[in-house]
Amino acid sequence: MWHKLGILLEMIKFKHSVFALPFALMALVLAADGLPPLRILFWVVVAMVGARTAAMTFNRIADKHFDAANPRTTGRALPAGLVSDKESWLLVLVSSAFFFLACAMINRSTLTLAPFALGLTLFYSLTKRFTWLCHLVLGLALALAPVGGWVAITDSFAGYPWMLSLGVLFWVAGFDCIYACLDADYDRSVGLYSMPAILGRENSFRLAVIFHGIAFILFTLTGILMHLNGWYYAGIVITGAALFYQHLIVKPEDLSRIRQSFFSMNGIIALTLFIATCLSLATS
Repeated sequence: MWHKLGILLEMIKFKHSVFALPFALMALVLAADGLPPLRILFWVVVAMVGARTAAMTFNRIADKHFDAANPRTTGRALPAGLVSDKESWLLVLVSSAFFFLACAMINRSTLTLAPFALGLTLFYSLTKRFTWLCHLVLGLALALAPVGGWVAITDSFAGYPWMLSLGVLFWVAGFDCIYACLDADYDRSVGLYSMPAILGRENSFRLAVIFHGIAFILFTLTGILMHLNGWYYAGIVITGAALFYQHLIVKPEDLSRIRQSFFSMNGIIALTLFIATCLSLATS
């Protein structure tokens, strides 16, 4: 049982929840102007984990045949036969049920938002079949995380700092564009769309730099809009350094350190902005 659980968690890259969850919690504490009610905090975490689990599992199901033919991904749980289609679909249904339950337990607005948020995250898995803008779709899906955190407290969209969601959108699109370079040749050979497959690695890296520059500006504007203090801007400096470093260590002609860039630096960015926001609110 525990062995199978470990396989499932690895299949959906559970540890990567660190990308979206901190932004949901960041909006949560901004809306609450400090520590949110523990009941709301609990259900927001459940909702985030449920949505991401459903989305990642559906992604693995949708891409099973592509993964089986791609040398980089042939060892994944589904194509390798370590997890069955039935088990995967059951995980999608159960995690989706937990997501909707959590949204219902928070308030009516989060429940109203829930079908659109989950639908968009599931739809992303199909976009590589017809558009190279798939990276922006993923960014949009994750950009809904802080919206959900805000609505969980306020029960409305009033006062929401949309700069934050736009920042998440371009941040995600930038690092996903870089990560997609690993499969550029394969995607091109089977007719899948991605920026690296259509535009080439060098142009994709240039776009990623632009996306991350925009994200940095938008995250900075979020602090100004929400009247955060110096702690937040210390976090912005760390964020800028992490963005710069991941472009420094990964090049179109050398992708050997891309996993360090993708996982370490982007995890640092998400956690840093959340912690900086909490410190700012605690000291204002």
